[in-house]
Amino acid sequence: MTDSSSAIGTSSSGDRAGASSGQPEALRTAHGVKVGIGLPIADPQSLVAWAERAESGPFSTLGLLDRLVYDNPEPLVTLAHLAGATQRIRLQTEVLLAPLRETALLAKQVATLDRLSGGRFTLGLGVGGRADDHEASGTELRTRGKRLDEQVATMRRLWSGEPYSESCGAIGPQPQTPGGPELLFGGFQPAALERVARWGGGFLAAAAPSWAPGLFDTVRRFWRDYDRAGSPRIVAQVNVALGPQHVIDDARAAMSAYYAFSDYGVNMVEGMLTTPDQIRTVTKQFADLGADEVIFYCYGRDPEQVDRLADAVG
Repeated sequence: MTDSSSAIGTSSSGDRAGASSGQPEALRTAHGVKVGIGLPIADPQSLVAWAERAESGPFSTLGLLDRLVYDNPEPLVTLAHLAGATQRIRLQTEVLLAPLRETALLAKQVATLDRLSGGRFTLGLGVGGRADDHEASGTELRTRGKRLDEQVATMRRLWSGEPYSESCGAIGPQPQTPGGPELLFGGFQPAALERVARWGGGFLAAAAPSWAPGLFDTVRRFWRDYDRAGSPRIVAQVNVALGPQHVIDDARAAMSAYYAFSDYGVNMVEGMLTTPDQIRTVTKQFADLGADEVIFYCYGRDPEQVDRLADAVG
């Protein structure tokens, strides 16, 4: 971590900010994993309230998804706004569709957010797969995986202070985190899982405990194949709605609309967890599988879900 004086608009890193501000540190559950909140996208104006509640609780991370052709807030802009409303909790894209974006500008935006947050930003990356997103961004759908790898290589160079090219200088600011923020990669295909090991990142798993083990094992095998030290960080994502029936109905309607393009949308909605016992059970299941963190993704707009989740994970 760089010296605190280098952060824009912040005086310390995420951990030290939490200690000095009186905010609680992120807690590990009784099962040994951290827990975070995936933010809803239907009401951007409410997200500061969500962030403030989460920071006052045991949560480690605020996550936000990404789409272009949809009625959702742009994640980097939104997380920068939430960085100013928080001091301790980490901020994470789940996942940012990098191939839709111009690489040099993305590197600058990410470094700026890392600085603004005092090093609390985690860049979750994915390739996406919606043809309309690529049409609107003027990018190629077929080569999105290759493009993502090229983007990560370029951004890593820029975050390390190297010039863009022989004829073009460096692009600042330098990120608060030396070499750039932590990376997570989402996906299910072998190429996506191999990317975790190739770039030394972590794995964001949007998979149920019943079929996540195979994904986890594959990521770990790739990690060993690349002779990486230690083990990859694994973050599980679970869709939840806690509260009265109208909260659950709101979440199911929002999730159904978001995944209307997918043949798996109905199954995903039906798999949404809606009781504290289910929350505790899935947390233990992922802990037993070796996950480091579980992100509970909320599609319903009621911010009181944050407090209910805090009670559920204890």
